[in-house]
Amino acid sequence: MLKLETPLVELHHHGLPRIGQKTAHGLAVEISAIAAKSDARDATVEDLLHYLPMRYEDRSNLARISQLQDGQTASVEVMVRVGGVIPLKGGRLKMYEFIATDGEGQVRAFWWNQIYLSKVFSRGTRAVLYGQWKLNKYKGYFEVENPEYEILIDEDDEREIAAIHTARRVPIYRKLGDFRTRQLRSIFHHLLNNLEKEMPEPIPEEIISRCGLISRAEALRKAHFPADDSPIDDYNLARSPAHRRLIFEEFFWLALALGIRRGERLSELKGAVIEITDRVRDAVRSILPFSPTNAQKRTLKEIVDDMTSDKPMNRLLQGDVGSGKTIVAVQAMVIAIENGYQTALMAPTEILAEQHARNIKRWLQLTPYRVELLTGSLKAKEKRVIQDAIAAGDVDLLVGTHALIQEAVQFKRLGLVVIDEQHRFGVLQRAEIRRRGMNPDVLVVTATPIPRSLAMTVYGDLEVSVIDEMPPGRTPVATHVRGEDRRAKIYEFVRDQIKKGRQAYVVYPIIEESEKLDLRNATEMYENLKTEIFLELNVGLLHGKMKPADKEEVMQAFGENRLHILVATTVIEVGVDVPNASVMLIEHAERFGLSQLHQLRGRVGRGAAESYCILLAQYNKTKEARERLKIMEETTDGFKIAEKDLEIRGPGEVMGTRQSGIPAFRIANIVRDLKILELARREANYLLNERGRTRETDRLIQHVRSQPRFGLARVG
Repeated sequence: MLKLETPLVELHHHGLPRIGQKTAHGLAVEISAIAAKSDARDATVEDLLHYLPMRYEDRSNLARISQLQDGQTASVEVMVRVGGVIPLKGGRLKMYEFIATDGEGQVRAFWWNQIYLSKVFSRGTRAVLYGQWKLNKYKGYFEVENPEYEILIDEDDEREIAAIHTARRVPIYRKLGDFRTRQLRSIFHHLLNNLEKEMPEPIPEEIISRCGLISRAEALRKAHFPADDSPIDDYNLARSPAHRRLIFEEFFWLALALGIRRGERLSELKGAVIEITDRVRDAVRSILPFSPTNAQKRTLKEIVDDMTSDKPMNRLLQGDVGSGKTIVAVQAMVIAIENGYQTALMAPTEILAEQHARNIKRWLQLTPYRVELLTGSLKAKEKRVIQDAIAAGDVDLLVGTHALIQEAVQFKRLGLVVIDEQHRFGVLQRAEIRRRGMNPDVLVVTATPIPRSLAMTVYGDLEVSVIDEMPPGRTPVATHVRGEDRRAKIYEFVRDQIKKGRQAYVVYPIIEESEKLDLRNATEMYENLKTEIFLELNVGLLHGKMKPADKEEVMQAFGENRLHILVATTVIEVGVDVPNASVMLIEHAERFGLSQLHQLRGRVGRGAAESYCILLAQYNKTKEARERLKIMEETTDGFKIAEKDLEIRGPGEVMGTRQSGIPAFRIANIVRDLKILELARREANYLLNERGRTRETDRLIQHVRSQPRFGLARVG
């Protein structure tokens, strides 16, 4: 018998019909990629069984030919009378067709370029056909194009086993590599028929009972082949008992992993000892370029409380665009520096790291602190000079990208790490940078508002501080969706704004020509705007492939209003702060995600002048894109936008789940299944914090630690 832990590459050894060595290896390769396995040999039967149907069709009620309606989708049992291959278009295209009957009427079925079917359907073959039936008014009978089919065998027991593609509630799978839904259905059927009857139950019986869950074995079987009397809508909405059990299990293991990590952190002792004295308070106050908001004061106090405790800080500082998160983070860094420690700020892109370094140097220009920028594009000699200074303890505040966690960087006394835009890095990188120092305090800063459901998973091991108040003087940005027919008027509006002394951004999704996407690229349109549209104005270009010195020069010119219009790609999405810019024109806005549009909009409205965001979209935009753009017009609330973005695009797209250190969910959806997520989290917390350590709890903790995809439970 097969076991859940049986490697897929060994399936051909188990005598399953139509699963040879090539098929077994192909399944292993495809599933290992989905399940984030390091090697195809690691993919198991359990991994494959978690590849659930994307939907279910009710093919259980067989219709008679005499009952069919034009356009009806139905299953019909027929017997083949006559069939053959018909060449079309000079033989370049071939069609197989047959005429069949159910004893009362006759129908025609045909398939394009599937001539092998002439060997499948011989005269007298009985089969069930499923598809959309259309009435041929000229011939007077119904036809079906490319139907699903199932050959029926005379023996009752074999016939029942064979009919898995029709005459029941049928699972429909997404194509998996070269495997199509029909082949996958057969594979799953044979797997489940040969799987051990008594599967191990990993979740404690008390939790199964308390939460009203079915067994894992029953869930896996019914998720692929629902019972004939099961409500098909429940399956299609992932509300069936089978789905609920499998979703709960995914959330439960993650919640347990996060709970273990949180518990370990609370037992850690950090190396840095932080004290708040009058001298430290004066130093913090001296760098403030403005009076802080109440929200900034509150969040700084929460951070300071963590820093002065004997446990390492692991806090998320969350706030909307322009709420003043960076200055709060820099205040925390000043506290660490005044206590004799080095600090580091890690950003996801070089341009954002450069922007941070520029702002921080400006804020700290009257202090004795040494601030350095370390990025991958620096010359080797420049890097070595900075690295030597870091190792000697001469650098107080280091700003950089991933270069900060390379082995060549050795801190002397690292006390605080600030990680900006956390979702672009990940839990494992966070652990790596902590390992570089003396178990330093870690502050994660994100300008992307995180919905509660996502925060519970992606940031489940962090304490959360929220800046929910905007600094005074910020002007709401008026947002308008416009079509290509308004382009000339939009350009005129931009010109009028610049005449009033303002500046504008024009953002494009790509920087080089793409044959696949008909998008205006930034380089080409920069030339067009500069030489044809805005001849009298100064137009600059900024994109990620430019050299750091060139980017710095362009940003400085724009910041000093020597450039009126900045043509850019999404490198300006975060961190760029030019209060005089009042217009954000986004080309091909339908191509951007909601959070990205919100971030781009946040580049304007940073001063007192009325500001505008114009979303220029193509007429052929999808329904999803129209929905996104409508939301942008309706609200500037980043949290509402983030919730909607999560709902539309899903967590993997919004947060880049593959890179986050959080395992990708195979079945669960954190928007749709929020209630199950909360239930699983309660059960995990009860087990770890209230129940007390038992042999059962130790077994569960060991199970989580043994899973590579829960690496975050094993890092510190």
